[in-house]
Amino acid sequence: MSLDVKVSVIMPVYNVEKYVAKAIESIQAQTLEDFELIIVDDGTPDKSGDICDAYAEKDSRIHVIHKENGGAPSARNTAIEQAKGKYFYFMDSDDWAEPDMLKDMVALAEEHDAQLVITGYFIDTYFSEDDYFTFNIVQPDAIYPDKDSFRRNAYRLFDSNMLYTPWNKLYLASYILENDLRFPDTFWDDFPFNLSVVRDVERVCVSHRQYYHFMRARAESETAAYRCNMYEKREEEHRWMTELYDYWGITDGESMEMLSRRYAERLVGCVENLTNRNCNLSYGQKRKMIKEMIRKDAAKQAVRNARPRSTLMKLMLIPIRMGNVTLTHLEGGVISCVKARDSKTFAKLKARR
Repeated sequence: MSLDVKVSVIMPVYNVEKYVAKAIESIQAQTLEDFELIIVDDGTPDKSGDICDAYAEKDSRIHVIHKENGGAPSARNTAIEQAKGKYFYFMDSDDWAEPDMLKDMVALAEEHDAQLVITGYFIDTYFSEDDYFTFNIVQPDAIYPDKDSFRRNAYRLFDSNMLYTPWNKLYLASYILENDLRFPDTFWDDFPFNLSVVRDVERVCVSHRQYYHFMRARAESETAAYRCNMYEKREEEHRWMTELYDYWGITDGESMEMLSRRYAERLVGCVENLTNRNCNLSYGQKRKMIKEMIRKDAAKQAVRNARPRSTLMKLMLIPIRMGNVTLTHLEGGVISCVKARDSKTFAKLKARR
């Protein structure tokens, strides 16, 4: 591994011709200059690949790999095999980063010999070109020099949505490679990858500083989205979480409450998914699924142990806690209606849940 390259920035590209230039330029503008930007054109059908090639022709730090479409996990893993940096950073091609991000993350990692650096970030939800809502994801500065200190405090990071995504993190490359950690070929691959990273990580730094702008620039498409296997996916994720905490041997009250609240909040989302206007299940099929979802032992335990942080979420859990299918279905319909008709209000309520 060449230490001439401090950071390998890895960026999959697919159907982002409107956004990719800003993403690339935000990396070029980094105050830390000894990086390489590995762009993987994942068989994109638009002009994204050509745009990336044009930047690579003018900047020797940019390398473009063109491959057949295989999804973001495949693209990231392809780049990992060619990366030369001491650290890995994973960028999405429709977002952008503040100029001091890499410099500050590397400085923190070097000072504390960290295997993982985690920072705050911005969620920018756009409703039009000039109308957007920003939600700040932040946790206080913290240094965890060993497994035990990190594991005992990980619930705080899960709670603030700082452990799920790859783009608010700097990874020590040798830790990733020596443990043969790769992105799994699955939908929402970020989460299981990061779970594999934190499973045995020893040295972690957390910074309150925010650098990365996660762009929800397509709020209207998110409003219309219906995912037929969302509930199954959420159940799978919950199994991963409980297995992780079992492996860690962490059973304190704060951590267990986080797991319950996380399950309960996502259960509300799964109910709303069924009432989405693009869900073509019959009324009877929806009721049957809701009944199965809210009357499972795991759901009953979760809503019993969860301590919601907002009045809104407390109210939302009441029908589920009652096991009332009709009220739960009605609640999901109300959420879907707000989501479809007023995406701005929905985004703000979701952020503050």
